[in-house]
Amino acid sequence: MSAVQQAYQADTAPGLRPMREADLDAVMLIEQRAYPYPWTRGIFRDCLHAGYPMWLLERQGVIVGYGVLSIAAGEAHVLNLCTAPGNEGHGLGARMLQTLLKIARGNGAQRVFLEVRPSNPRGIALYERSGFNEIGRRPRYYPARDGREDAIVMAMELLD
Repeated sequence: MSAVQQAYQADTAPGLRPMREADLDAVMLIEQRAYPYPWTRGIFRDCLHAGYPMWLLERQGVIVGYGVLSIAAGEAHVLNLCTAPGNEGHGLGARMLQTLLKIARGNGAQRVFLEVRPSNPRGIALYERSGFNEIGRRPRYYPARDGREDAIVMAMELLD
């Protein structure tokens, strides 16, 4: 790889930073494009006000992904992990997930949980590659076009 290509990649590599309330307009645009049943602005705002770790991935000042985590009683829960449509397949979800896992570990969590739709094979594959295992199902957890969709519950132990 040439020095110019390396400089370009370094310049366009996504950076991580905490989410702020001022980011919610951009986050909502992504959320509404990414999901048929998106979170509301109020949910994001409530998570911010509750002090949940909420992180963004930015490339050249544009948000390309985000993640939301809750941590309590030695456990963490990935509440939302999203890559902006059109940015999939570049490792952004994996990078965001690894960031959330580091935060969980740093805050004393010993295990991490999440839910994922069975109709989301890319998400399931990401979580399995990252060390998550299916531990159960939540019937009719997600809204769906034809009623409700189950959630696959996944967990991983955070080992020191």
